[in-house]
Amino acid sequence: MSPFPRLRIASYNIQKCVGLDLRRQPRRILQVLEGIRADIVVLQEADKRLPPRPAALPHFVLEEAGWNVVDLGGAGSLGWHGNAVIWRGDDLAEIGKGHISLPGFEPRGAVRVEFDTPIGLVRVVGVHLGLLPQSRQAQVTHLWQELKRLRPLPMVWAGDFNEWSNNAPLDRLAPKMRFLPPRPSYPSPRPVGALDRIAHSEGLAVRAFGVHDARPAHIASDHLPIWADILPAPA
Repeated sequence: MSPFPRLRIASYNIQKCVGLDLRRQPRRILQVLEGIRADIVVLQEADKRLPPRPAALPHFVLEEAGWNVVDLGGAGSLGWHGNAVIWRGDDLAEIGKGHISLPGFEPRGAVRVEFDTPIGLVRVVGVHLGLLPQSRQAQVTHLWQELKRLRPLPMVWAGDFNEWSNNAPLDRLAPKMRFLPPRPSYPSPRPVGALDRIAHSEGLAVRAFGVHDARPAHIASDHLPIWADILPAPA
């Protein structure tokens, strides 16, 4: 193990594996994932829209590439409300999971997975927030209140927050979470909006973070993936 272990976490809205060329190509999404070199990836729009919401990125495609899929309870789906979590690595272990319904005009939800990692126990939360500002604010507030009821653990939130403003009140609504500075990730060919965000709690720090724009990410989805290298916070 490296004397300075880190955990790379990524978030990617894969738009049901339909690229900007209108072709559904799950293996192209897999190619993008390989380029990120993440340990844990939070996905949004990972399932097709209509019931029974089958996985847009098939389990066997991920498993053939060495990814583990967290079972979040959707029969035939990759995730829950389109939110999925995948991971790989011999030094990781999934130790808990669950999901949280979120308020708002549209049906939305969040997922959580607890991991034993080289940097210690970490709770990873995946979200895809609503389109309306009032819904997003209510969803962040509700998520923070629900997570406070659980066993305290260092946390990382990652997902599509659907927030165009760089001055959104997200930090104030979840006061113990630090949102990384926004970097444009949408639309993928020429990003102008920082819709995809990562935040971390006390007990964690970030060595580096960024937007993955290597080909074929520019066409595989309408979002570019984002990533962050997470470390234990200095004592």
